[in-house]
Amino acid sequence: MKKIWLSLALVLLTGSALAAPQTVKLSVPTMDCPVCPITIKKALLQVAGVSQAQVNFERREALVTFDNARTHVDALMRATAEAGYPSTVAERQP
Repeated sequence: MKKIWLSLALVLLTGSALAAPQTVKLSVPTMDCPVCPITIKKALLQVAGVSQAQVNFERREALVTFDNARTHVDALMRATAEAGYPSTVAERQP
């Protein structure tokens, strides 16, 4: 019984150690109307692993928090591009 609990604890700890939330700021210069952020946010939230997306029209940028074990920055940029708004990395945060 002790081995089962130890194994379960190890699996849980290993899984959480591998998954680390990441935040990236994307520059989205092609936003040209106040409705654009809605489309971009919806596209980003559909990417598996994205937990939060904040899109600012005035600054033409998106701040995205995601699980780096489930997705990556290229997938986020692809999502904005497929929605009609190409993006680039403006800043990575820990």
